[in-house]
Amino acid sequence: MSEVGRERWRLFVALELPAQVKEGLASLQDDLRSQGLGRLRWVRPEGIHLTLKFLGETPAARVQGIADALREAAAGTGAIALALDGLGTFGNRRGPRVLWVGLAGDLERLSRLQERVEEAMSRLGYPREGRPFSPHLTLARVPEEEMRLCAPLVERAVAKAAVPAVTMSLSELCLMRSHLQPSGAVYERVAAFALA
Repeated sequence: MSEVGRERWRLFVALELPAQVKEGLASLQDDLRSQGLGRLRWVRPEGIHLTLKFLGETPAARVQGIADALREAAAGTGAIALALDGLGTFGNRRGPRVLWVGLAGDLERLSRLQERVEEAMSRLGYPREGRPFSPHLTLARVPEEEMRLCAPLVERAVAKAAVPAVTMSLSELCLMRSHLQPSGAVYERVAAFALA
């Protein structure tokens, strides 16, 4: 087997964000950091994206088949108009573990696209996501050892911070590769498919 045949890529399917949205998110992150949340692990603004499906470690030889399926899933969907909308957290009884910003706008079209991606990937053997799709943009993760300590600070910041009034029109579905590094993940676009 060739070296490429054995290589494995960490893949996911996402919608990439325009530069002005990332700038608005960077400003929001700065605001939140200044409210005592410096200990959180902040996602680099240039790496924030809207994930539709995480594929995980995948043989590089499967990339072409995945790309073909995603091209078909994207066809005819049309651009998706969204806006940033509110802050929230995912977590458990111990406290929040993810701090995110929500989305408003054409969520029905977004959900239909996510379902088309889910269906296309399930035909290729990727298991369906067990939880319902919850569109959000991850801003930061709370280190496990900090969850209890950070809970009241995160709660206060979520209630106080102002989410910038930023809108976007997303017109490409992207297959992305994640390179894990000590400083955090770096993302590479493998392929993109027009939604129009």
